[in-house]
Amino acid sequence: MTTAPNALQRLGRDASHLPGAPLASVRPADPEDVVDLVRWARRHRVGLVARGAGTALDGEAVTLEGGVVVDLSGWKSIAGISVARRSVRVGPGVVNADLQAALRPFGLFYPPNPGSADSCTLGGNVGTNASGPRSFAYGSTRRWVRAIDAVLGTGQRVRLGSLAEKRSVGPDLLQMFIGSEGTLGIATEITLRLAPRPEIRQGWVVPLSSKTRLGPLAGGLARVSGTGLSAVEYLDAFSAEGLRSGRGARWRSGTPLLLLELEAHDRKEAHARGRRIRTVLRTLAVRARPIVFADADDLWKLRGENGRVLDERVGARVREDVAVPVDRIDALVRRLRAISRRERAPLYLFGHLGEGSLHPNYAVDPTSPAAERIRRAVWAESLALEGTISAEHGVGRLKRPFLEAELGGPALDVLRAVRNACDPDRILNPGKLYPDERSTSGSPSRSPSAGAGGRAPRESPTAPARPEAARRPSPRKRAG
Repeated sequence: MTTAPNALQRLGRDASHLPGAPLASVRPADPEDVVDLVRWARRHRVGLVARGAGTALDGEAVTLEGGVVVDLSGWKSIAGISVARRSVRVGPGVVNADLQAALRPFGLFYPPNPGSADSCTLGGNVGTNASGPRSFAYGSTRRWVRAIDAVLGTGQRVRLGSLAEKRSVGPDLLQMFIGSEGTLGIATEITLRLAPRPEIRQGWVVPLSSKTRLGPLAGGLARVSGTGLSAVEYLDAFSAEGLRSGRGARWRSGTPLLLLELEAHDRKEAHARGRRIRTVLRTLAVRARPIVFADADDLWKLRGENGRVLDERVGARVREDVAVPVDRIDALVRRLRAISRRERAPLYLFGHLGEGSLHPNYAVDPTSPAAERIRRAVWAESLALEGTISAEHGVGRLKRPFLEAELGGPALDVLRAVRNACDPDRILNPGKLYPDERSTSGSPSRSPSAGAGGRAPRESPTAPARPEAARRPSPRKRAG
């Protein structure tokens, strides 16, 4: 356990602009440590915020209410790699990119690749159902988790999921846990599904005209079979130019970019698939010659610089994450630009084009009233186009006021009921995900180091107080 101010300042925050004020940080060594910690937290009504690398953008890992950080970054075990089962067991603190390196000698890989893959942890990926460029073909984290060992907010240990390839045993509690942002339980081990690593993975950079309609482009590429495409990405002209400067890029200045990943079993298949992609692009009026990276990872490393480029050139900003049906992408882009003009905040746009998932970045102080207006306008426009307020980053603290607008009141009641069953005292990640939640956690009645050596005694928790009944939300209204 640590209460050192410098450590707490770092561990109490994430990649959002929200400040945190933790009371302490603990690093459990095994699942029983987590059980003891949860039982202690229930007795003293202290919030627990599980944390990996702190790359979350919406405040998922911030200690907003003076709780204790549960630092899982040290749980880096990688075990049970099975080629036959195509699975692996990992600790929640394993970094996405480190797992990829460990799997390479076995000819396997873990498909989800968030933009922060070099630093984000798999526990965090599970918490927000993270995804990345390859989700065009492979889907998000949710699709690649076989089982999770966790400790619920009751202090009980559970195993969710199965190693079987097929299973039909009631509602899928595993899938409910994924994306719950640490509000139902704390994951202690994750069993992942793996895929055979393609022999060839090329990265393509295709310059676009500023007049290119993005919806028909994304839809046209998705409709054609036999291309081997696993990623279809977009960068506006500013982001593309930023990646040119001093980073060895080989495309002309001042143009938006289409980024593709092509997979193939051998050179012959890669050649045939490449020819097919070029034909499709020509039919979609994209005639620029592509720049091909023999190793797609070189392209994604370059693409991963985009956030740093914006940090250098724009600084603090609103960073959003929404998605709409592919045929409504251009309508969304028009509305995002209208928000930019109305608020006089420059817009920088990029994202996972093939899925209608975009990341609008607005150059405005993220703590300002203008930033709040921008966020709400972006969410409302996405919902008005039958989209979602979060494609891959989660809800956290920032987006929770709009959760009911997307899900509707009755569905939100169900989620609250599940949460109350798993965490009746609401000690796990309080103040996140669920809108208008009144947390019962607060300052501890004694020091967080209570108990011998800072370890809570192993005993059953006292009976929790009955949680206040959730206020019934109003009927769903269409946003926008």
